[in-house]
Amino acid sequence: MKVKIFNVLALMSLFLLFAVSCKSKKQKEKSKPLVEAAVSNTAAIQSQAITPAPKAEVNSAVKEKVEALKEEKVKVTLPEVPREFRAAWVATVANINWPSKRDLTTEQQKEEAIRLLDLLKDNNFNAVIFQVRPSSDALYDSKFEPWSYFLTGEIGKRPEPFYDPLEFWVEEAHKRGLELHVWLNPYRAHHSNGGVVTSKSMARTASDYVVRLKNGMYWFDPADQRTQDHASRVVNDIVKRYDIDGVHFDDYFYPYASYNGGSDFPDNKTWNIYKSNGGELNRGDWRRSHVNNFIERIYKEIKAEKPFVKFGLSPFGIWKPGYPAGVTGSSQYDELYADAKLWLNKGWIDYFTPQLYWPIEPSRQSFTALLKWWESENTFGRHLWPGLNTVEVKASHKPSEIVNQINATRSIVPNSPGVVHWSIAGLTKSPEMLSTIANGPYRIKSLVPKSPWLKANSLLAPTLLITAEQGKVFAKWLHQQPEQVRQYVVYAKYGDSWEWEILNSEVSSKEFVNSKNGKKLNSIAVKAIDRLGNESDYEAKIIK
Repeated sequence: MKVKIFNVLALMSLFLLFAVSCKSKKQKEKSKPLVEAAVSNTAAIQSQAITPAPKAEVNSAVKEKVEALKEEKVKVTLPEVPREFRAAWVATVANINWPSKRDLTTEQQKEEAIRLLDLLKDNNFNAVIFQVRPSSDALYDSKFEPWSYFLTGEIGKRPEPFYDPLEFWVEEAHKRGLELHVWLNPYRAHHSNGGVVTSKSMARTASDYVVRLKNGMYWFDPADQRTQDHASRVVNDIVKRYDIDGVHFDDYFYPYASYNGGSDFPDNKTWNIYKSNGGELNRGDWRRSHVNNFIERIYKEIKAEKPFVKFGLSPFGIWKPGYPAGVTGSSQYDELYADAKLWLNKGWIDYFTPQLYWPIEPSRQSFTALLKWWESENTFGRHLWPGLNTVEVKASHKPSEIVNQINATRSIVPNSPGVVHWSIAGLTKSPEMLSTIANGPYRIKSLVPKSPWLKANSLLAPTLLITAEQGKVFAKWLHQQPEQVRQYVVYAKYGDSWEWEILNSEVSSKEFVNSKNGKKLNSIAVKAIDRLGNESDYEAKIIK
């Protein structure tokens, strides 16, 4: 709308200025307010550019703007911008990644968060997976669960001076062009490193459907309907109130047997109720059925609230030993009662991140063999972005192993490549690892892959304005749907070669030199990108 108003007013000003010289003094006096209004509006629009225009006669400025707007849209062939999901986990449980200590001030917490987000942005990552519910506690302002011990050193104590960490992380991530996915543990009620269990802990307030394990942890009984209802309320509350890009569960469903000293999970109460009511499933299938129902429920509820919020799962990397042939190791199907293959087969997720924390060789737990098998089970064509053990790849501590795994993922899942790095500590504590990745596979920026099965509103093309001053060209773009734009891609053609840059949605202009390496600038184009990676049409201008 601003462009149309400017166009009309600019043309009016030219017409009126011309008319002034031909009319009587009386007519000139009557026209003066209109001319001044047109010139004033033109000057206001000019002032929005990054670099102010040099002083000049009003007539000259108006003519230049009108000529720029009279340029016809042109058709060009733009290069494809790379797409790849590049994320890192930020763990808050036991203060693994953030905050580094439980007694940091609000400002110290914010400073640490900004350093981590800047590291990701500066090294061409495009997403962060932030743990906001490590053990039925909250690193955000929740009405359902207490403030996390890992944030303040006391269960239920909020940060002072007060701020909402999740709100802060979301805002700062988006400023840097990073997606933010919230990471929740659905069933862990209290971590053994989580301090003394107090009256505010869910281990106490939900004690009727929480059990204590031999390693000191507390766990919700997944078969109890109250467990599922409570976790559902927590997820829906976050999705509704925060501008997040994804919800993420990891591999902790039923706990690993080692957590309970090798003994079976203590769920006799709900099991006996099931049997007394005529239940016919064996105990393993009964447990898996509750987890399956919960995963399907969460996916549908997220989509009902905000269809664009992605749901991701990061299960243990092996479904069962022998799948694929020759693979050995633990069985998440039989130990964690997580039928992750079913969730992938049913399309109950938007992205799937199996924790493939092994090297490419040997074959008994081969990264590539397992990734190929998971891809063969990806019947709905969802995103398959494996988790990599960037902190320590077993049997190989060299950064080259991680680079080889990233390259292997690009080959095995070419239509939607991407990985998630466990964890950000593998980047912060190893300059060699970070530089190897940043100067190798991540040396140029990337958009996130599209999610075509998720609904999105159509995105209009931006409006592009071009001005030239003192050997430089200034591009400014406007969009009629700013709330739908997450990024812009701006293109410039020097000679026969295009170059491009991904910019955050808050950036609305860019300066270009007239020539580069002996080649003249001849075209500029821009397109908008929404939060799901969908592109608008472009608008391009020829530089004359």
